[in-house]
Amino acid sequence: MFPNLRTQALHLLTCPDPAEKCAGVSQLWHCMHAGNVVIDPALHLNSTDCIPGRPNQPRLVPPKDLQRRTMQTVAGRAALIHALTHIEFNAINLALDAVWRFANMPVAYYQDWMQVAKEEAYHFGLLSAHLQHLGFHYGAFDAHNSLWEMVEKTQSDVLARMALVPRTLEARGLDASPPLKQKLAQAGDQAAAAILEIILRDEIGHVAIGNRWYGWLCAQRGLAPLPTFVQLCADYQAPTLKAPFNIPARQQAGFSQAELAYLCGTASELTNG
Repeated sequence: MFPNLRTQALHLLTCPDPAEKCAGVSQLWHCMHAGNVVIDPALHLNSTDCIPGRPNQPRLVPPKDLQRRTMQTVAGRAALIHALTHIEFNAINLALDAVWRFANMPVAYYQDWMQVAKEEAYHFGLLSAHLQHLGFHYGAFDAHNSLWEMVEKTQSDVLARMALVPRTLEARGLDASPPLKQKLAQAGDQAAAAILEIILRDEIGHVAIGNRWYGWLCAQRGLAPLPTFVQLCADYQAPTLKAPFNIPARQQAGFSQAELAYLCGTASELTNG
């Protein structure tokens, strides 16, 4: 009998070892790609295990408590790479959580998020290897937990999850990647800059998946996407998005002109207010 995709996703989510988690995600994706898994949207799952499974390090602290480091030192660049590595580790977990937690979605939804988990694991591997090349390892620096905190806040509603995690928090990466890539290249770390190019390419697709399913859910519930998004941001106290925005990347990811106009207009009001 073939394994159940959503049950296996939950098992991998609770795995604390990053290498084991990444290997398991890759194996599960290959099984899915070969048609050797069962995808049961009607299955309602529960877990008493710790979610997400994570290693003892890095220590999680509030964002304001993270030490600021200069990009002109190896340790400073490593701290930035570590922060990105931590984001990708959380991104693996959020994709797996999207697979197991929400029942009664179309089969394509689960396939999409398993694809995201596989690509996030690939990103984690690239960044982790580069971190080791610099003489450090994942867990060597403190990190914050803001991304996962929003995952927890939206665990009861898939509409809120799609609105506020992939198309809000993850979409911030579309804006942040180009300047970070430029800083790393200017500091002489061309390998890290090349990794960020790969991540930006894939993250456009991940945000597009969030947009696709957010739009589908709005249509199913008879909701207008933009006013609903604005209300969800207020209800869940989502962080305010600030300019500059990577408009071409956001367009590729499927944001509508109305959404982009709202985003830029809100940023302009914040700037002028």
